[in-house]
Amino acid sequence: MTRKYWNINLEEMMEAGVHFGHGTRKWNPRMAPYISAKRKGIHITNLTRTARFLSEACDLVFDASSRGKQFLIVGTKNKAADSVASSAIKARCHYVNKKWLGGMSTNWSTTETRLHKFRDLRAEQKTGRFNRLPKRDAAMLKRQLSHLQTYLGGIKYMTGLPDIVIIVDQQEEYTALRECVTLGIPTICLIDTNCDPDLADISIPANDDAIASIRFILNKLIAAICEGRSSYIRNR
Repeated sequence: MTRKYWNINLEEMMEAGVHFGHGTRKWNPRMAPYISAKRKGIHITNLTRTARFLSEACDLVFDASSRGKQFLIVGTKNKAADSVASSAIKARCHYVNKKWLGGMSTNWSTTETRLHKFRDLRAEQKTGRFNRLPKRDAAMLKRQLSHLQTYLGGIKYMTGLPDIVIIVDQQEEYTALRECVTLGIPTICLIDTNCDPDLADISIPANDDAIASIRFILNKLIAAICEGRSSYIRNR
C-alpha cells in the first residue's frame, strides 16, 4: 500500500473536538487502548492513535481510488447527513444519508430493481409524462419518486456493490456494517468510545457526535480519494 503524508494535525483535531468521547459510564471496554484520559466524566480519545488509523485509511482509499474503485459513504443521523452528502458529491462517491434499508447490499437484486424503477420515474418526469396523466395518477407517481429520491438518491448511479464502504457512527449504522462484513466488503468506520473497534477493517477512533469532528475525518478521506482519482485519470 502507498504511504503518503496526509498532514493530519493534532491541534486541528482538538479544535474540531475529535478527542471528545462519550461519558465514562457509556463506553465499550474494547476501546480502552484508544482512550488516553478521563475528563469531567467523559473519555478522551488518544489523538495520536486517531491520526495513525486515519492515515492508514487515507492510504487505503488513495490506493483504491487510483485504481478506479468505487466508494459508498454511509451516515444517516442528522449531524452527519449533510456532511456525508457534500463529501460524497465532491469526491464522486455514492452515499446513503437518510436511512439504510435492510438488505440494501446483501439483497442487491432488490435494490437494483428499486434503482431501475427510480431511474424510470426520473426519466418520465423529465420528459413531462407526469403532466399528461390524470392528477391522481401523477400525484401517486410523484410520491413514489419522492420516496425513492429520499432513500436511494445518493446511490442512483450505482451499478453494483461498492469496493469500499466508509461508515460514520458504527452504532447508528450497525446493519450496514454487518452487511458489509457478510459480503466481505472492506469497511472504514468512524468509532466513538462506545463502539467495538474490531468490527471494521479500519476503525478510526473519533467523536461521532460533533459535526466538526465528522467533517474533519471525512475531509481527510475525501482529499485522499480525490487525489487518487486524479492519479487514475492521468494514468488511463
